[in-house]
Amino acid sequence: MSQQQYNLIVVLGATASGKTRLGVNLAKQLDGEVISGDSRQVYTCLDIGSGKDLAEYDNVPYHLIDIIEPGKEYNAFQFQRDFFNVFKDINQRNKLPLLVGGTGLYIDAVVAGYEFVQLDKNMPQREQFAEMALEDVQKILLELDSQSYTATDITARPRLYRAIEIAQHAASQTAPVTKTVLPEIKPLYFGIKWDRSELRQRITLRLKERLEHGMIEEVEGLLAQGITHEKLEYLGLEYRFVSQYIEGKISYDEMFDILNIAIHKYAKRQDTWFRRMERQGATIHWLDGTGDINKQAQVVLNQFQRS
Repeated sequence: MSQQQYNLIVVLGATASGKTRLGVNLAKQLDGEVISGDSRQVYTCLDIGSGKDLAEYDNVPYHLIDIIEPGKEYNAFQFQRDFFNVFKDINQRNKLPLLVGGTGLYIDAVVAGYEFVQLDKNMPQREQFAEMALEDVQKILLELDSQSYTATDITARPRLYRAIEIAQHAASQTAPVTKTVLPEIKPLYFGIKWDRSELRQRITLRLKERLEHGMIEEVEGLLAQGITHEKLEYLGLEYRFVSQYIEGKISYDEMFDILNIAIHKYAKRQDTWFRRMERQGATIHWLDGTGDINKQAQVVLNQFQRS
């Protein structure tokens, strides 16, 4: 198969849409290797809550999973750097890279070639924000950068503060800086789409399964390693609310309901990001999650083979 028209396959979709399975099947078919595009799967010990599902990979090589300890911070700038190192390595071995994940900022960081600036934390501002209501801090980001507001987990104060710092820096520049010299990316996008009600059912069912299969114990293990409740706040929805349950701040039922609603809202934000990508020129081949997504993907691949 000629890959001159694209040098990267991107498999995206909302949480619980089935991205990993499709990505692995395509990698097997096309002699490829998977690069995870998930902001939490980079961390070791975050297995159940981040949905690594490593058993699904079978013998397919995967990258950018379990590369950093959970007590450390990891951002889109670091992901972009690590991605291109892996991307070059896979290409040099004449394999096809497949970027599989739902973190829209990470996907855009490599496909659109964002230029990131290393910024120190604005500690005086963060101290001021810490005394403010969360909703008031969220409004600051919304006014500064509505796109960042959509992409950011605005319920996590550390991520919210960082997004504001980045937006403030961007606003202070006299000229827009969005791209840098990076390897050319020619992506072929596949997206998995579900009806809203069906996706909600999948999210709720998956949450029940994760809680039944050790997610609470996983968080307890992180705490035993010395990961603080404050750090767990940074590691995403599941870890934040399970941590609150372990602390005794909320009951089990409250944890489930709050977490379930929060994940549904996150899925909506993911869809909003993907629609924005399309408005900016990305051609995403949407596959119906209720059908045979492998056959649907093959139809698209056949079109590229013939052209």
